[in-house]
Amino acid sequence: MKTALIILPVFALSACLGIAKDGPHAGFEPVLAPAQAAKAQNNGAIFQAANGYAALTSGARAAMVGDILTIQLVERTVAAKTNSASTSKSSDFGLTPPTSGPLALFDPSDINLGGDQSFSGSGRAAQTNSLFGEISVTIAEVYPNGAMRVKGEKLLNLNRGEEYIQMTGIVRAADISTDNRVLSSRVADAQISYAGSGEIARASKQGWLQKFFSTISPF
Repeated sequence: MKTALIILPVFALSACLGIAKDGPHAGFEPVLAPAQAAKAQNNGAIFQAANGYAALTSGARAAMVGDILTIQLVERTVAAKTNSASTSKSSDFGLTPPTSGPLALFDPSDINLGGDQSFSGSGRAAQTNSLFGEISVTIAEVYPNGAMRVKGEKLLNLNRGEEYIQMTGIVRAADISTDNRVLSSRVADAQISYAGSGEIARASKQGWLQKFFSTISPF
């Protein structure tokens, strides 16, 4: 009984501190190097491509499934859009009645018509985004042309919540530096996600009831 009373507070404290985790998000599990396949039958040559090959000029650059790369996040985007429109139209119509006869009773001002129309509108939108940092990823697949698909996740447990960065994309071998670093601007089909959870993230979001009324509000 005493043991149970001691264990329960420990589990509660672990849950509050965010110690117990289920691991990486689905699809971002680390990729390990495959087990070495059975060696092909020796054909008598010294060079055996089936045993793995890396050029001497490549040094220690990552090139195989399970190798680790460091992606340097240098994302910065700036977008701006401005438009304006203005129209104006004016028209007049008038008739001069004869000076004699029944129509002479009409005054010229009674059959004068005129109209004015104008419109003016303008709009402006601007957005700036930036993301700097580093995240290490693993090579998940090597394509026949030498390009590599990489993926990885960095999870930070802070005292006020959880922050994580997810990264996937395709990297060229030529863009890998000698210390296995690649700029995120050189990653093709890059998908970068930065998000978080916890009380700070919840405080910056609308509540479900307020979100409901914001959706149906006509104003």
